Amino acid sequence: MNETIINILEKPELDNPIFIEALPGIGHVGKLVADHIIEELNGTKWVEIYCPEFPPQVLVNEDGVIEPMINELYYLKDVGESKQDYIFLVGNTQALSPEGQYGLCSQILDLVEDYNISKIFTLGGLATGQPVESAKVFGSVTDIELIDELKDIGVTIRSADGGIIGASGLLLGLGKLRGIDGVCLMGETPGYFIDAEAAEALLLILLKLTDLVVDIEKLEERAEETRKMITKAQQMEQEMMQRTNMSPAEDDLRYIG
Repeated sequence: MNETIINILEKPELDNPIFIEALPGIGHVGKLVADHIIEELNGTKWVEIYCPEFPPQVLVNEDGVIEPMINELYYLKDVGESKQDYIFLVGNTQALSPEGQYGLCSQILDLVEDYNISKIFTLGGLATGQPVESAKVFGSVTDIELIDELKDIGVTIRSADGGIIGASGLLLGLGKLRGIDGVCLMGETPGYFIDAEAAEALLLILLKLTDLVVDIEKLEERAEETRKMITKAQQMEQEMMQRTNMSPAEDDLRYIG
């Protein structure tokens, strides 16, 4: 496979949807949130994406069935009192290289921009490297006018103390060039385990910013399922990197944000 394969399973009719990205990242905080919302609200998958920039591997589930490395788009329609539509970008991996990230993020924006998306939210984790007693949620925006809305609901604004690497940052940057406002929400997490508590804090903030209404009780259960999947993926990637002598700096680009 030399080019990205995009399988469009259906073409939904959506009205100015909000686009939410939550690919694997630090603590897999964003991924937990999006997977939980999709499961609880019965999201519909409409796009499958296979990219040659994904890790050269497959996952194997407990039944011995393989799962390819994939990104997916799901949608929710007519949610809440405002009848808001949503598109979610989820998956089990990100592109490994900067070139892969730029190319894939551009292709994904091409897909969702056709639906005249109204705003982008990217969800991720902000690593502390140490235990967190009560997870805060940090935020960054593409437009200064969005700051007050975040502050009003308890989001700590992340200022000039580093970048946002990976799809969570790049989709916002490329989206801004296309005139689309965006917000990155990051749950504070130690960063070295699948963090359901940070995901819960992030989910509660997202619910305040949208019309989404979601039960959070099953979030820890979903976290355990994610731990198993991610552990397998990371073990396989470490083996792959050892075989190909990939440097730690290259490894750092895998799942950040």
